[in-house]
Amino acid sequence: MKTNLIRFSFVTLVLLVSVPAMLGWLSPTSVPAAIPDEPPTALSAEPHHHYASRLASRFITSYHYHRQDLDEDLSSRIFEQYLRQLDPNRSFFTASDVADMERYRDYLSDAIRQADLEPAFEMFNRYAGRVDERIDYALTLLDEEFDFTEDEDYRFDRREADWAEDRGTLNEIWRQRVKNDWLRLRLADQEDEEIVETLTERYTGLQRRVGEFNSEDVFSLFMNAFTRSVEPHSAYMSPRRSEDFEISMRLSLDGIGAMLQRETEYTTVMEVVPGGPADLDGRLEPGDRIIGVGQGEDGEMVDVVGWRLDHVVDLIRGERGTVVRLEVLPSETGLSGPSNTLEITRNEVKLEEQAASKDLIEVPVGDEVRRIGIVRVPVFYVDFQGRARNEPNYRSSTRDVRRLIHELKDEGIDGIVVDLRGNGGGALVEATTMTGLFIDTGPVVQVRDSRGQISLEQDREPGMAWEGPLGVLVDRRSASASEIFAAAIQDYGRGVVIGEPTFGKGTVQNLIDLDNMSRSEDARLGQIKLTMAQFYRIAGGSTQARGVVPDVVLPSAGDPEKWGESALEFAMPWAEIDPTEYEPYADLSGLIEMARHRHEERLDSDEDLKKLLAEVADWEEQADRETVSLNEAVRREEMEEAEARRASRYARGGGDPDEGLVEGVAAVDDDDEDEEEDRPDLFLNESARILSDLIGFDYDTHLLAHRESGHSGIDID
Repeated sequence: MKTNLIRFSFVTLVLLVSVPAMLGWLSPTSVPAAIPDEPPTALSAEPHHHYASRLASRFITSYHYHRQDLDEDLSSRIFEQYLRQLDPNRSFFTASDVADMERYRDYLSDAIRQADLEPAFEMFNRYAGRVDERIDYALTLLDEEFDFTEDEDYRFDRREADWAEDRGTLNEIWRQRVKNDWLRLRLADQEDEEIVETLTERYTGLQRRVGEFNSEDVFSLFMNAFTRSVEPHSAYMSPRRSEDFEISMRLSLDGIGAMLQRETEYTTVMEVVPGGPADLDGRLEPGDRIIGVGQGEDGEMVDVVGWRLDHVVDLIRGERGTVVRLEVLPSETGLSGPSNTLEITRNEVKLEEQAASKDLIEVPVGDEVRRIGIVRVPVFYVDFQGRARNEPNYRSSTRDVRRLIHELKDEGIDGIVVDLRGNGGGALVEATTMTGLFIDTGPVVQVRDSRGQISLEQDREPGMAWEGPLGVLVDRRSASASEIFAAAIQDYGRGVVIGEPTFGKGTVQNLIDLDNMSRSEDARLGQIKLTMAQFYRIAGGSTQARGVVPDVVLPSAGDPEKWGESALEFAMPWAEIDPTEYEPYADLSGLIEMARHRHEERLDSDEDLKKLLAEVADWEEQADRETVSLNEAVRREEMEEAEARRASRYARGGGDPDEGLVEGVAAVDDDDEDEEEDRPDLFLNESARILSDLIGFDYDTHLLAHRESGHSGIDID
């Protein structure tokens, strides 16, 4: 998610707490005995890490919006988070290892308070030793023969499993893991000799990469276990991560435009950045697992299963105009495969490609049509420098949307749907001013800081760019500024919100540069990303955790409770403050209930929507799996079924499954588009039909604000 930054006076903050008090040593407490079994090249903290940890802990405990004491409860959280960061799939530590490290569970808060980093490094050193043991064992298994006719299942997702009782139990887990790795490569038509070579490189590569960890890496791991135990959006950013963050905020990094995360042994696509090369290519999707990276059109495909996330990112990044090849396990097929190879040309994520755009959908109503304008907003963007200089033509999402609305009005539209799917946020000022295009004047969002002070972001410009029927289409990736816009439209009764419950990120982060307090010009300390404020709707409720619940919910895969902010550990809870003064435009509940009923009728009768529901059910069945068969015949049958479903889906879309389905491309009235490139966007088309239904139901009441379009409503009752 993109971070909304509120200007922050570092000097003012420093004056609030005296530096000696902030950095002084506290009284030591009893330190648990050291853990044995460290590798020969054990890592230890460097002097500047102690200084950085004192700074970070003071800022986090003193200035976080939801202040957290360094008590035993937080210590236990930190212990669990650190274990999870070291061994997320519970594949290296045994139960006895964890029991031995339990001595630190109640001590880590004291350790952070005292800048005692020995426990963190001792736990990591034990982990590094266990990795060596597991890899040595895995390599011996490559000399064995596996029987793929047995009925045996491998639990690939062990995140919630019990820790292995002993090393014998771990051996069995790793036997199944190696067997599964072998089978997947066999299903990809690799010969045994090639499989041995591939897996040898994979396992020794994992061992080598863990061996390449340095003290900075371990310190960063531990500090993020601390910050994530307070709240998921606060973080410690090492000097390297700070540079990466600054690059991403400038949108000047050449790459493919995808946000990645580590899940079990796999690098998983978390989000595809709108306007980036991967988004324009259209084949890489959230949930896909990247298992290989190759450079150029014919460079060696490097197996990246088990790699550190930053190392995978380094492989994917590259010079603008160069090609990177990704071997991907699609989310829809899971670990059963088959994998796809995608060729993507690296490029800069350009403003033009993230800019708002428009389309037009004609909805048949009897012998006539309703013309619904579509305005897509991938991100809330603004040229801050141009705005500060008061340049007459500075670029912003609000200015672009205003222009698109005027163009659509000239085309004679009956309503507008603002498409915010995948919009992770952006500039707060843009969420406010864009809301102002659809209301006259008034408050848009309340912002409460850590001291309890509340400020209002308001639209002060009289008039509306569009006064007619309005829909807002959102999904579970719509977050932050998108939620502010959708919530305001909903609270004012200005339009109908359609789609999935949104992400639920209702907090504001600020960056604190620890280098500003460094005692040395050579030692870099990194930055703290700190949650310091929270958004509240004008009606009083927060967008935090719950997000914005649509007025008409469209079919979606997965449990909304297991996605988004509410699914993150230690996320700040939903909260409520007093509503601010505002004047709603209308009560649309009666119209919405009728539109919801009409939508549900289509779910039962429309063939495309019925097939969509079936695909959602198939996806959920795959997503809930924690095991995979190690029987070759069973796996081949699963592969064939997945391929058949995929081919059927793309055939319905009119496309080539090898080219990929471009989501978000509607069947629109645009003569410049190649008809073969058009793909049905069922959610967008259905949102247009829902708004059309509302227009018909509103023929006599005129609750959908004022009609400027000049089109008379078509009664469909």
